[in-house]
Amino acid sequence: MELGLATFADLSSQVSGEQRMQELLEEAELADQLGLDVFAIGEHHRPDFLVSSPAVVLAAIAVKTRQIRLSSAVTVLSSDDPVRVFQDFAHVDLLSHGRAEIMAGRGSFTESFPLFGYDLEDYDELYAEKLELLVALRDSTHVSWSGRHRAPLIDAGVWPRPVQDRLPIWIAVGGSPQSVVRAGSLGMPLTLAIIGGQPERFVPLVELYRRAAAEAGHDPAQLKLAINTHAFVAPTSAEADAAFAAPYLAMMNRIGRERGWSPAGRSEYDALRSPRGAVAAGSAEQVAEKILFEHELFDHQRYIAQMSVGAVAHRDVMRSIELFGSEVAPLVRAEVQRRAVVAA
Repeated sequence: MELGLATFADLSSQVSGEQRMQELLEEAELADQLGLDVFAIGEHHRPDFLVSSPAVVLAAIAVKTRQIRLSSAVTVLSSDDPVRVFQDFAHVDLLSHGRAEIMAGRGSFTESFPLFGYDLEDYDELYAEKLELLVALRDSTHVSWSGRHRAPLIDAGVWPRPVQDRLPIWIAVGGSPQSVVRAGSLGMPLTLAIIGGQPERFVPLVELYRRAAAEAGHDPAQLKLAINTHAFVAPTSAEADAAFAAPYLAMMNRIGRERGWSPAGRSEYDALRSPRGAVAAGSAEQVAEKILFEHELFDHQRYIAQMSVGAVAHRDVMRSIELFGSEVAPLVRAEVQRRAVVAA
């Protein structure tokens, strides 16, 4: 199984944008040194998250790392231009010698729509149309295309071309059946974000994804699935909770107030980090057990941990990454390999 990290580069009032950017580069470099498989950066257009252009930051990381794959998490494709997205990530791919990926999503926040002149009434249509164009650009140097929300292209050449012949494009979803069916029907890899509740409730979505793929003529066994959850590792569960619980709850409640969610407290956090909850927080053994529990549910090929949440101290995030790479990863990889041998 591939193991990696995702971050929204959360920005607290105690840390400047300049300092947070340097911390972000340090996180990526450490993940690369530890042999983790992917480092992914989210796109937001609000004051509590640093990065509005993942490709720019990934380009900086590309020249500081050697082997880790570099992805957005996500590119808000609905409010961006697919031509520019493809070009930006082609540059990241060239700088990284073929390590770039795009994780394309509709976006869980909507600030980018008015910012770039789009109507939220067109939320889903924008995404479907722009995803179609992005895939066409990935598959051919010259593209003819027309849609409702963008000027048409007539045998337009788009450069530069990436190192990878087919720049990987993942569809990222947070629980929408429509998006899951779209990914399966297109035969595209899927990233499923599980940010609350119990992972078991997402099993029907994965089954729907694989069923949609099969009905469209794709082999579900050949499609990659990634699971993304909040995670944090410390020498003991008590230390993990001390570093992670309060910033995590503050971040979730801040967003929850905007969306009308009920406030969450320590009891809700404890339920989420319990063996069947969505948050993988605790000692290395506990986090590995949670990842392997989810692997039993989903049989996924990639797990992505989101650790630098809210105002978690940078030193604690770096320690968590270190433990994730040096202790959690070997445990998970060995057990997944053992299961594969038994299954064979």
